[in-house]
Amino acid sequence: MRIAMIGTGYVGLVSGVCFSDFGHDVVCVDKDASKIGRLEKGGVPIYEPGLDALLARNVAAGRLSFTQDLKAAITGAEAVFIAVGTPTRRGDGHADLTYVMAAAEEIAKAATDYLVIVTKSTVPVGTNRKVAEVVRRANPDLDFDVASNPEFLREGAAIDDFMRPDRVVVGIETERASKVMEDVYRPLFLRDFPIVTTDLESAEMIKYAANAFLATKITFINEIAALCEKTGADVREVSKGMGLDGRIGNKFLHAGPGYGGSCFPKDTSALARIGQDYASPMTITEAVIEVNERVKRRMIEKLRDLCGGSFNGKKIAVLGVTFKPNTDDMRDAPSLTIVPALVGGGAKVHAVDPQGRREGETLLPNVAWDADAYTASEGADLVVILTEWNEFRALDLGRIAASMANARMADFRNIYSAKDAEEAGFAAYVSVGRRPFPAE
Repeated sequence: MRIAMIGTGYVGLVSGVCFSDFGHDVVCVDKDASKIGRLEKGGVPIYEPGLDALLARNVAAGRLSFTQDLKAAITGAEAVFIAVGTPTRRGDGHADLTYVMAAAEEIAKAATDYLVIVTKSTVPVGTNRKVAEVVRRANPDLDFDVASNPEFLREGAAIDDFMRPDRVVVGIETERASKVMEDVYRPLFLRDFPIVTTDLESAEMIKYAANAFLATKITFINEIAALCEKTGADVREVSKGMGLDGRIGNKFLHAGPGYGGSCFPKDTSALARIGQDYASPMTITEAVIEVNERVKRRMIEKLRDLCGGSFNGKKIAVLGVTFKPNTDDMRDAPSLTIVPALVGGGAKVHAVDPQGRREGETLLPNVAWDADAYTASEGADLVVILTEWNEFRALDLGRIAASMANARMADFRNIYSAKDAEEAGFAAYVSVGRRPFPAE
């Protein structure tokens, strides 16, 4: 079948490429001429492992193309996906639906035959019904249905998540739309992957509820980590003991410097605002947001203590600036809170990240960039691990310690241990939720 994908950001591009690999004829649309030009030449504007090869394969097979012409893209399409941004609206925390509604209106004005307009973007409850209203106003004679099909893609593992999902959620209202969506996901239906077919509002809520719950798990273990540091417990052992309980599970129980990324900060904020709008406060979610910010500030205080109370004049090596490994995404990354605090305190920050430098040079001014951890650490007073890239997991700690002016480490991803640091010659080591070296 023919599918049009409106928006070639992270969700739109990954989804469009994967749908084409299902065997569909997919046209991806974007207003950004430079982005379309790059895609047409085989370039990929985001970093996602395996995406470049999958894109090239489907372009070569004639199943995937890119254009700025929305009308041409939706001509003959049975399903048109809206995958544009829904950033947090400044000042109030609501999801900004400007791009979604603009896309819906453009689709309506360009369409002539029946189609299903599918919202792939993360949107508040009730949005798909508003999309339908926009379409009816723009083209009263158009025969169409709307569907909600939220994405559940982990950055760094998005292709596998799309091809082998835990579940696919589809919110629909008619049998006709149900048949179209079944055809869209036919390869997954045939392999018995769970397809949750529900109403529009439930589909919209599932996405927010899932992300808020995962953010809650992360924030909970970070609060436990703070208590572990006070009591002498080891958060790794606590997480292991908790995670073996089948009712809890071991995922998202890794202590660190707070959650970030394109989803959790935006979606928890939006859910909190939805609760306020409906006079049904999301008290737990609101607490999660507050605690996550407090976690980041607590990391800054740990660093300040390691530096003797002041960052002024200290050289600090920061390893990793993206919010997680295997992505170039820096949206709401802990580094965006921690690094400016270091720079603002007078530190000379040298950063290293395998994929984050391009965004980092813009988002983190007054930071020097080095090619590797060893170069960044030379003459440093402190080395800080913020992102657990594989290349930071097996460092020669002895070499790093020997090259530093003051061998101190803040391991905010708990990659190493106090014993590792002590044996390598570090004078001080702190992590998250574990005993420091030397002991306090």
